[in-house]
Amino acid sequence: MKPYSIIPVLALSLLAAPGFAQDDINYDESKVPDYVLPELLVTGSGKKITDKSQWEKIRRPELMEQFAAEMYGRTPQDKIDVRYETLEENPHDMNGKATRKQVKFIFSNGGKSVEALLLMYIPNHVRGKAPVFVGYNYKGNHSTVADSGILYSPSLRLVKEPGHPDWVRGNQSHRWSYTEIIDRGYAVATMCYHDIFQDKPGLKDHSIVSLFPGYREDSDKPDEWQAIGAWAWGSSRIVDYLETQDRIDAGRIAIMGHSRQGKAALWAGAQDPRFRVVISNDSGEGGAALSRRKFGESIARVSSIRPAWFCPAFNRYRGKEEERPIDQHQLIALMAPRAVYVASAEEDLWADPKGEFLAAFHAGPVFGLYGLKGLGTPVQPGLHQPIMNQVGYHVRAGKHDVTAYDWSRFLDFADKHLKRR
Repeated sequence: MKPYSIIPVLALSLLAAPGFAQDDINYDESKVPDYVLPELLVTGSGKKITDKSQWEKIRRPELMEQFAAEMYGRTPQDKIDVRYETLEENPHDMNGKATRKQVKFIFSNGGKSVEALLLMYIPNHVRGKAPVFVGYNYKGNHSTVADSGILYSPSLRLVKEPGHPDWVRGNQSHRWSYTEIIDRGYAVATMCYHDIFQDKPGLKDHSIVSLFPGYREDSDKPDEWQAIGAWAWGSSRIVDYLETQDRIDAGRIAIMGHSRQGKAALWAGAQDPRFRVVISNDSGEGGAALSRRKFGESIARVSSIRPAWFCPAFNRYRGKEEERPIDQHQLIALMAPRAVYVASAEEDLWADPKGEFLAAFHAGPVFGLYGLKGLGTPVQPGLHQPIMNQVGYHVRAGKHDVTAYDWSRFLDFADKHLKRR
Protein backbone atom coordinates (compact mmCIF):
# COMPACT_ATOMS: atom_id res chain seq x y z
CA MET A 1 0.00 0.00 0.00
CA LYS A 2 1.32 3.44 -0.90
CA PRO A 3 1.74 6.12 1.77
CA TYR A 4 -1.59 7.83 2.28
CA SER A 5 -1.94 11.31 0.85
CA ILE A 6 -4.11 14.06 2.28
CA ILE A 7 -7.48 14.07 0.52
CA PRO A 8 -10.07 16.82 0.17
CA VAL A 9 -11.94 17.28 3.42
CA LEU A 10 -14.31 19.65 5.10
CA ALA A 11 -12.39 22.70 6.35
CA LEU A 12 -12.27 22.56 10.13
CA SER A 13 -11.46 25.14 12.75
CA LEU A 14 -8.02 24.67 14.24
CA LEU A 15 -9.31 25.25 17.73
CA ALA A 16 -9.00 22.41 20.19
CA ALA A 17 -12.01 21.22 22.12
CA PRO A 18 -12.53 23.28 25.27
CA GLY A 19 -10.34 22.10 28.10
CA PHE A 20 -8.17 19.92 25.89
CA ALA A 21 -5.66 22.34 24.35
CA GLN A 22 -2.18 20.83 24.45
CA ASP A 23 1.01 22.33 23.03
CA ASP A 24 2.24 18.98 21.71
CA ILE A 25 -1.00 17.97 19.99
CA ASN A 26 -1.19 18.43 16.23
CA TYR A 27 -4.20 20.24 14.76
CA ASP A 28 -2.55 21.11 11.44
CA GLU A 29 -3.44 18.89 8.45
CA SER A 30 -0.21 19.90 6.72
CA LYS A 31 1.72 18.22 9.55
CA VAL A 32 -0.02 14.87 9.25
CA PRO A 33 2.72 12.46 8.16
CA ASP A 34 2.52 10.07 5.26
CA TYR A 35 1.58 6.71 6.67
CA VAL A 36 0.98 3.14 5.60
CA LEU A 37 -2.01 1.41 7.13
CA PRO A 38 -1.68 -2.21 8.29
CA GLU A 39 -3.15 -4.58 5.74
CA LEU A 40 -6.78 -5.45 6.31
CA LEU A 41 -7.06 -8.49 4.05
CA VAL A 42 -3.57 -9.94 4.35
CA THR A 43 -2.73 -12.21 7.28
CA GLY A 44 0.38 -11.92 9.42
CA SER A 45 1.90 -14.75 7.39
CA GLY A 46 1.23 -12.94 4.11
CA LYS A 47 -1.84 -14.90 2.98
CA LYS A 48 -4.34 -12.82 1.02
CA ILE A 49 -7.95 -13.03 2.15
CA THR A 50 -10.30 -13.28 -0.80
CA ASP A 51 -13.66 -14.41 0.61
CA LYS A 52 -15.80 -14.13 3.73
CA SER A 53 -15.02 -17.68 4.85
CA GLN A 54 -11.29 -16.93 4.99
CA TRP A 55 -12.05 -13.68 6.78
CA GLU A 56 -14.15 -15.40 9.44
CA LYS A 57 -11.89 -18.39 9.96
CA ILE A 58 -8.44 -16.83 9.61
CA ARG A 59 -8.12 -13.06 9.50
CA ARG A 60 -10.88 -11.97 11.85
CA PRO A 61 -9.66 -14.19 14.74
CA GLU A 62 -6.12 -12.96 14.09
CA LEU A 63 -7.20 -9.32 14.42
CA MET A 64 -9.34 -10.04 17.49
CA GLU A 65 -6.28 -11.54 19.14
CA GLN A 66 -4.18 -8.49 18.30
CA PHE A 67 -6.72 -5.98 19.63
CA ALA A 68 -7.03 -8.00 22.85
CA ALA A 69 -3.27 -8.45 23.30
CA GLU A 70 -2.13 -5.00 22.15
CA MET A 71 -4.91 -2.58 23.04
CA TYR A 72 -8.03 -3.45 25.05
CA GLY A 73 -6.85 -6.45 27.08
CA ARG A 74 -8.34 -9.91 27.28
CA THR A 75 -11.90 -10.22 28.48
CA PRO A 76 -12.06 -13.04 31.06
CA GLN A 77 -14.25 -15.98 30.14
CA ASP A 78 -15.18 -16.76 33.74
CA LYS A 79 -18.89 -16.55 34.52
CA ILE A 80 -20.00 -13.97 37.05
CA ASP A 81 -23.43 -14.67 38.50
CA VAL A 82 -26.01 -11.93 38.17
CA ARG A 83 -29.39 -11.46 39.79
CA TYR A 84 -32.04 -8.97 38.63
CA GLU A 85 -34.42 -7.05 40.90
CA THR A 86 -37.16 -4.93 39.31
CA LEU A 87 -37.31 -1.86 41.55
CA GLU A 88 -40.01 0.01 39.65
CA GLU A 89 -42.27 -0.42 36.64
CA ASN A 90 -44.48 2.38 35.34
CA PRO A 91 -46.64 1.44 32.34
CA HIS A 92 -47.85 5.03 31.81
CA ASP A 93 -44.64 7.04 31.59
CA MET A 94 -44.12 9.84 29.06
CA ASN A 95 -47.84 10.64 29.04
CA GLY A 96 -48.69 7.04 28.36
CA LYS A 97 -46.24 6.59 25.48
CA ALA A 98 -43.83 4.30 27.29
CA THR A 99 -43.34 1.75 30.01
CA ARG A 100 -40.49 2.65 32.32
CA LYS A 101 -38.53 0.01 34.21
CA GLN A 102 -35.72 0.37 36.71
CA VAL A 103 -33.83 -2.85 37.35
CA LYS A 104 -31.01 -3.54 39.78
CA PHE A 105 -28.25 -5.88 38.57
CA ILE A 106 -26.40 -7.65 41.37
CA PHE A 107 -23.15 -9.20 40.12
CA SER A 108 -21.54 -11.68 42.49
CA ASN A 109 -18.63 -14.10 42.70
CA GLY A 110 -20.00 -15.75 45.83
CA GLY A 111 -18.00 -13.63 48.23
CA LYS A 112 -18.34 -10.11 46.87
CA SER A 113 -20.98 -8.26 44.87
CA VAL A 114 -21.27 -5.16 42.69
CA GLU A 115 -24.57 -3.43 41.96
CA ALA A 116 -25.66 -1.58 38.81
CA LEU A 117 -28.95 0.07 37.87
CA LEU A 118 -30.60 -0.18 34.46
CA LEU A 119 -33.16 2.37 33.26
CA MET A 120 -35.44 1.25 30.42
CA TYR A 121 -38.15 2.85 28.34
CA ILE A 122 -40.29 0.61 26.11
CA PRO A 123 -42.70 2.08 23.52
CA ASN A 124 -46.32 1.19 24.27
CA HIS A 125 -47.54 1.66 20.70
CA VAL A 126 -45.34 -1.06 19.21
CA ARG A 127 -47.18 -4.30 18.60
CA GLY A 128 -45.05 -7.28 19.39
CA LYS A 129 -41.39 -6.90 20.29
CA ALA A 130 -39.50 -3.64 19.97
CA PRO A 131 -35.93 -3.10 18.79
CA VAL A 132 -33.74 -1.46 21.40
CA PHE A 133 -30.82 0.93 21.82
CA VAL A 134 -28.27 0.15 24.54
CA GLY A 135 -25.90 2.84 25.82
CA TYR A 136 -24.14 4.11 28.90
CA ASN A 137 -24.69 7.49 30.50
CA TYR A 138 -22.02 9.48 32.33
CA LYS A 139 -23.64 11.16 35.32
CA GLY A 140 -26.18 8.63 36.52
CA ASN A 141 -29.57 7.54 35.20
CA HIS A 142 -31.18 10.55 36.89
CA SER A 143 -29.08 12.85 34.68
CA THR A 144 -30.71 11.61 31.45
CA VAL A 145 -34.18 13.01 32.21
CA ALA A 146 -35.62 15.62 34.59
CA ASP A 147 -37.87 13.17 36.40
CA SER A 148 -37.86 12.84 40.19
CA GLY A 149 -38.87 9.19 39.87
CA ILE A 150 -35.53 8.12 38.44
CA LEU A 151 -33.39 6.40 41.05
CA TYR A 152 -29.77 7.35 41.64
CA SER A 153 -27.20 4.97 40.21
CA PRO A 154 -25.36 2.95 42.93
CA SER A 155 -21.88 4.11 41.92
CA LEU A 156 -22.65 7.78 42.54
CA ARG A 157 -21.95 7.38 46.24
CA LEU A 158 -18.31 6.82 45.22
CA VAL A 159 -17.81 9.24 42.34
CA LYS A 160 -20.34 12.04 42.77
CA GLU A 161 -19.11 15.41 43.98
CA PRO A 162 -21.75 16.73 46.43
CA GLY A 163 -23.39 19.94 45.26
CA HIS A 164 -21.57 19.98 41.93
CA PRO A 165 -23.91 21.18 39.12
CA ASP A 166 -22.74 18.41 36.80
CA TRP A 167 -24.64 15.88 38.90
CA VAL A 168 -28.07 17.52 39.11
CA ARG A 169 -31.17 15.73 37.86
CA GLY A 170 -31.67 16.04 34.10
CA ASN A 171 -28.24 17.64 33.61
CA GLN A 172 -27.50 15.56 30.49
CA SER A 173 -31.04 15.11 29.20
CA HIS A 174 -30.03 16.82 25.94
CA ARG A 175 -27.94 13.72 25.18
CA TRP A 176 -30.91 11.37 25.36
CA SER A 177 -33.68 11.96 22.82
CA TYR A 178 -36.06 9.66 24.66
CA THR A 179 -39.21 11.10 23.08
CA GLU A 180 -37.99 10.64 19.51
CA ILE A 181 -36.58 7.19 20.29
CA ILE A 182 -39.94 6.06 21.67
CA ASP A 183 -41.95 7.77 18.90
CA ARG A 184 -39.81 6.02 16.28
CA GLY A 185 -40.68 2.64 17.82
CA TYR A 186 -37.50 1.83 19.73
CA ALA A 187 -36.90 0.92 23.35
CA VAL A 188 -33.85 2.29 25.12
CA ALA A 189 -31.78 0.82 27.95
CA THR A 190 -29.15 2.89 29.75
CA MET A 191 -26.86 2.44 32.73
CA CYS A 192 -24.29 4.72 34.36
CA TYR A 193 -20.86 3.59 33.20
CA HIS A 194 -19.47 4.15 36.70
CA ASP A 195 -21.65 1.25 37.91
CA ILE A 196 -19.46 -1.13 35.92
CA PHE A 197 -16.03 0.49 36.27
CA GLN A 198 -15.66 3.71 38.24
CA ASP A 199 -13.83 6.20 36.03
CA LYS A 200 -12.07 7.79 38.97
CA PRO A 201 -8.67 6.96 40.51
CA GLY A 202 -8.49 4.53 43.40
CA LEU A 203 -11.82 2.79 42.88
CA LYS A 204 -10.86 -0.29 40.86
CA ASP A 205 -11.62 -2.56 43.82
CA HIS A 206 -15.26 -1.44 43.56
CA SER A 207 -15.58 -2.30 39.85
CA ILE A 208 -16.76 -5.52 38.25
CA VAL A 209 -13.19 -6.50 37.34
CA SER A 210 -12.56 -7.14 41.05
CA LEU A 211 -15.05 -10.03 40.91
CA PHE A 212 -12.98 -12.15 38.54
CA PRO A 213 -10.58 -14.90 39.64
CA GLY A 214 -6.98 -13.79 39.98
CA TYR A 215 -7.86 -10.09 40.27
CA ARG A 216 -5.06 -7.84 41.46
CA GLU A 217 -5.49 -4.10 41.62
CA ASP A 218 -1.85 -3.51 40.64
CA SER A 219 -1.60 -6.15 37.91
CA ASP A 220 0.67 -5.02 35.07
CA LYS A 221 0.25 -7.99 32.74
CA PRO A 222 0.61 -6.66 29.17
CA ASP A 223 -2.84 -7.91 28.19
CA GLU A 224 -4.65 -7.08 31.47
CA TRP A 225 -8.11 -5.74 30.69
CA GLN A 226 -8.98 -2.34 32.07
CA ALA A 227 -11.87 0.12 31.95
CA ILE A 228 -12.82 -0.12 28.25
CA GLY A 229 -12.81 -3.90 28.41
CA ALA A 230 -14.99 -3.81 31.51
CA TRP A 231 -17.46 -1.36 29.98
CA ALA A 232 -17.72 -3.55 26.88
CA TRP A 233 -18.35 -6.59 29.10
CA GLY A 234 -21.06 -4.68 30.95
CA SER A 235 -22.83 -3.79 27.69
CA SER A 236 -23.12 -7.49 26.90
CA ARG A 237 -24.58 -8.15 30.34
CA ILE A 238 -27.31 -5.63 29.55
CA VAL A 239 -28.06 -7.70 26.44
CA ASP A 240 -28.27 -10.84 28.60
CA TYR A 241 -31.05 -9.14 30.56
CA LEU A 242 -32.83 -7.86 27.45
CA GLU A 243 -32.99 -11.43 26.16
CA THR A 244 -35.25 -12.24 29.13
CA GLN A 245 -37.77 -9.49 28.27
CA ASP A 246 -40.93 -10.43 26.36
CA ARG A 247 -41.40 -6.96 24.86
CA ILE A 248 -37.83 -6.64 23.54
CA ASP A 249 -36.62 -8.12 20.27
CA ALA A 250 -33.17 -9.44 21.20
CA GLY A 251 -32.41 -9.95 17.53
CA ARG A 252 -32.61 -6.20 16.88
CA ILE A 253 -30.22 -4.50 19.30
CA ALA A 254 -28.15 -1.39 18.60
CA ILE A 255 -25.38 -0.09 20.83
CA MET A 256 -24.52 3.61 20.92
CA GLY A 257 -21.51 5.03 22.71
CA HIS A 258 -20.19 8.57 22.96
CA SER A 259 -16.54 9.58 23.49
CA ARG A 260 -14.79 6.97 25.69
CA GLN A 261 -18.00 4.95 25.49
CA GLY A 262 -17.75 5.14 21.70
CA LYS A 263 -14.46 3.29 22.11
CA ALA A 264 -16.10 0.75 24.39
CA ALA A 265 -19.07 0.34 22.02
CA LEU A 266 -16.77 -0.63 19.17
CA TRP A 267 -14.94 -3.17 21.32
CA ALA A 268 -18.26 -4.53 22.60
CA GLY A 269 -19.54 -4.79 19.04
CA ALA A 270 -16.40 -6.60 17.92
CA GLN A 271 -16.82 -9.21 20.65
CA ASP A 272 -20.59 -9.63 20.76
CA PRO A 273 -22.49 -10.31 17.51
CA ARG A 274 -25.80 -9.70 19.28
CA PHE A 275 -25.23 -6.00 18.64
CA ARG A 276 -26.69 -5.82 15.14
CA VAL A 277 -25.94 -2.09 14.79
CA VAL A 278 -22.85 -0.51 16.37
CA ILE A 279 -22.66 3.28 16.67
CA SER A 280 -19.57 5.21 17.72
CA ASN A 281 -19.99 8.93 18.37
CA ASP A 282 -16.93 11.23 18.70
CA SER A 283 -14.80 8.30 19.91
CA GLY A 284 -11.45 9.57 18.61
CA GLU A 285 -8.11 8.04 19.58
CA GLY A 286 -8.52 4.48 20.77
CA GLY A 287 -11.94 4.38 19.13
CA ALA A 288 -12.75 5.13 15.49
CA ALA A 289 -9.86 7.49 14.59
CA LEU A 290 -6.72 6.29 12.83
CA SER A 291 -3.74 6.46 15.19
CA ARG A 292 -1.22 6.85 12.37
CA ARG A 293 -2.57 10.26 11.37
CA LYS A 294 -1.09 11.76 14.54
CA PHE A 295 -3.81 14.39 14.61
CA GLY A 296 -5.65 15.43 17.75
CA GLU A 297 -5.37 13.21 20.79
CA SER A 298 -2.37 10.89 20.72
CA ILE A 299 -1.71 7.40 22.06
CA ALA A 300 0.66 8.96 24.60
CA ARG A 301 -2.15 11.17 25.89
CA VAL A 302 -5.00 8.67 25.93
CA SER A 303 -2.90 5.85 27.41
CA SER A 304 -1.82 8.07 30.29
CA ILE A 305 -5.35 8.50 31.67
CA ARG A 306 -5.94 7.17 35.17
CA PRO A 307 -7.64 4.90 35.84
CA ALA A 308 -6.32 3.10 32.79
CA TRP A 309 -8.65 2.55 29.87
CA PHE A 310 -6.33 0.30 27.85
CA CYS A 311 -4.13 -2.70 28.62
CA PRO A 312 -0.47 -2.01 29.57
CA ALA A 313 0.79 -3.28 26.20
CA PHE A 314 -0.75 -0.24 24.51
CA ASN A 315 1.76 1.99 26.30
CA ARG A 316 4.62 0.75 24.13
CA TYR A 317 3.21 2.70 21.17
CA ARG A 318 3.41 6.13 22.79
CA GLY A 319 4.93 8.31 20.09
CA LYS A 320 5.36 5.21 17.94
CA GLU A 321 1.96 4.92 16.29
CA GLU A 322 3.51 3.71 13.04
CA GLU A 323 4.90 0.63 14.83
CA ARG A 324 1.49 -0.67 15.88
CA PRO A 325 0.61 -3.89 14.08
CA ILE A 326 -3.03 -2.74 13.95
CA ASP A 327 -5.06 0.43 13.42
CA GLN A 328 -8.67 1.38 13.88
CA HIS A 329 -9.99 0.66 10.38
CA GLN A 330 -9.43 -2.98 11.29
CA LEU A 331 -11.50 -2.61 14.46
CA ILE A 332 -14.42 -1.16 12.49
CA ALA A 333 -14.10 -4.00 9.98
CA LEU A 334 -14.63 -6.52 12.79
CA MET A 335 -18.33 -5.53 12.84
CA ALA A 336 -18.89 -6.95 9.35
CA PRO A 337 -21.35 -8.03 8.12
CA ARG A 338 -23.33 -6.13 10.78
CA ALA A 339 -24.01 -2.43 10.36
CA VAL A 340 -21.65 0.17 11.86
CA TYR A 341 -21.99 3.95 12.06
CA VAL A 342 -19.30 6.51 12.91
CA ALA A 343 -20.27 10.08 13.83
CA SER A 344 -18.04 13.15 14.18
CA ALA A 345 -18.38 16.81 15.17
CA GLU A 346 -16.87 19.71 13.24
CA GLU A 347 -15.26 21.41 16.23
CA ASP A 348 -14.11 18.21 17.92
CA LEU A 349 -10.59 18.22 16.51
CA TRP A 350 -9.34 16.39 19.62
CA ALA A 351 -11.19 13.32 18.27
CA ASP A 352 -9.92 13.84 14.68
CA PRO A 353 -13.13 13.80 12.58
CA LYS A 354 -11.18 13.14 9.38
CA GLY A 355 -9.35 10.23 10.99
CA GLU A 356 -12.67 8.77 12.13
CA PHE A 357 -14.05 9.04 8.61
CA LEU A 358 -10.96 7.49 7.01
CA ALA A 359 -10.99 4.53 9.39
CA ALA A 360 -14.62 3.85 8.47
CA PHE A 361 -13.78 4.20 4.78
CA HIS A 362 -10.81 1.82 4.94
CA ALA A 363 -12.93 -0.83 6.68
CA GLY A 364 -14.99 -1.11 3.49
CA PRO A 365 -13.21 -4.03 1.76
CA VAL A 366 -14.32 -6.47 4.45
CA PHE A 367 -17.96 -5.49 3.98
CA GLY A 368 -17.36 -6.00 0.27
CA LEU A 369 -16.59 -9.67 0.93
CA TYR A 370 -20.23 -10.00 1.98
CA GLY A 371 -21.54 -8.10 -1.01
CA LEU A 372 -22.26 -5.09 1.20
CA LYS A 373 -21.37 -1.46 0.57
CA GLY A 374 -19.02 0.50 2.79
CA LEU A 375 -18.83 4.29 2.67
CA GLY A 376 -18.01 4.12 -1.02
CA THR A 377 -15.95 7.33 -1.19
CA PRO A 378 -12.59 8.46 0.24
CA VAL A 379 -13.82 12.06 0.38
CA GLN A 380 -15.28 13.11 3.71
CA PRO A 381 -18.82 14.46 3.25
CA GLY A 382 -19.77 18.00 4.19
CA LEU A 383 -21.70 19.01 7.26
CA HIS A 384 -25.02 17.23 7.75
CA GLN A 385 -24.61 15.05 4.67
CA PRO A 386 -24.77 11.54 6.16
CA ILE A 387 -23.74 8.41 4.29
CA MET A 388 -25.87 5.39 5.17
CA ASN A 389 -24.75 2.13 3.63
CA GLN A 390 -23.74 -0.92 5.67
CA VAL A 391 -21.12 1.49 6.98
CA GLY A 392 -22.46 4.94 7.83
CA TYR A 393 -20.95 8.29 8.73
CA HIS A 394 -21.82 11.91 9.39
CA VAL A 395 -20.07 15.04 10.60
CA ARG A 396 -22.27 17.70 12.17
CA ALA A 397 -21.75 21.27 13.28
CA GLY A 398 -20.75 21.82 16.87
CA LYS A 399 -18.57 20.37 19.57
CA HIS A 400 -17.88 17.09 21.37
CA ASP A 401 -21.34 16.00 22.50
CA VAL A 402 -24.41 13.97 21.60
CA THR A 403 -27.17 16.08 20.07
CA ALA A 404 -30.71 15.71 18.77
CA TYR A 405 -29.26 15.76 15.25
CA ASP A 406 -27.04 12.79 16.10
CA TRP A 407 -29.96 10.80 17.49
CA SER A 408 -32.12 11.51 14.45
CA ARG A 409 -29.39 10.11 12.21
CA PHE A 410 -28.78 7.11 14.48
CA LEU A 411 -32.49 6.34 14.30
CA ASP A 412 -32.49 6.74 10.50
CA PHE A 413 -29.58 4.27 10.32
CA ALA A 414 -31.34 1.85 12.66
CA ASP A 415 -34.52 2.12 10.59
CA LYS A 416 -32.50 1.02 7.58
CA HIS A 417 -30.95 -1.98 9.32
CA LEU A 418 -33.27 -3.03 12.15
CA LYS A 419 -36.84 -2.17 11.16
CA ARG A 420 -38.83 -5.09 9.82
CA ARG A 421 -39.82 -4.78 6.18
